[in-house]
Amino acid sequence: MKITKNKNKMLNNLDTAKVYEPIEAIKILKEKSYVKFNETVDISINLGIDSNKTDQNIKGVVNLPNGSGKKVKVAVIANEDKHNDAKNNGADIVGNDDLIEIISKSKIEFDILIATPDMMPKLGKVAKILGPKGLMPNPKLGTVTNEISQSVKDAKTGQVKFKNDKSGIVHAGVGKIDFSEEDLLENIKTFYSSIVKSKPDAVKGSFIKKVTIASTMGVGLNINQASLR
Repeated sequence: MKITKNKNKMLNNLDTAKVYEPIEAIKILKEKSYVKFNETVDISINLGIDSNKTDQNIKGVVNLPNGSGKKVKVAVIANEDKHNDAKNNGADIVGNDDLIEIISKSKIEFDILIATPDMMPKLGKVAKILGPKGLMPNPKLGTVTNEISQSVKDAKTGQVKFKNDKSGIVHAGVGKIDFSEEDLLENIKTFYSSIVKSKPDAVKGSFIKKVTIASTMGVGLNINQASLR
């Protein structure tokens, strides 16, 4: 009941049909936050694509300049000569055949899995476990690489994966509600720019239809994408 009252209070004097300037929308989300935990600020970008056509779908990664605020557990599968490199740069779990064996038992205790190219044939045996969870290493996402130290650093400090859903919408967390307005704006602009650059050649006409930001428990506010360019 209390949450309902707070949500009604939050909606009071708020025009959800309006298109806001990004900084104005960020200020509103911060002012209207009524929960006791540090909410995530999410962005939703509606794309002018046909998601049924594979050549119009997008996916990739972007490094947010001010981090995502999310703590991620990173696992690395590589030969032993790269283990210390991975650990020294913040990897939480490091292994090779032993880690693949653990994964084969559906024990997933990490958010991101990075592997060296020579380990990919061995990972084939657990692809059916990792794939549906979006955890299978992929060169396009920077998670299949010999540059283990840089890949681990990126994953730990604010690298965000993106992929459109069946409705042609991309969702991602771009920071926490306690970030400064300037840091949130910079992250949003960086994410938006990355999506713009991901436009497939097969898409004709308007690529981005609408950009919305919201906090975890807040409402979605439509923002002026011209101000993000």
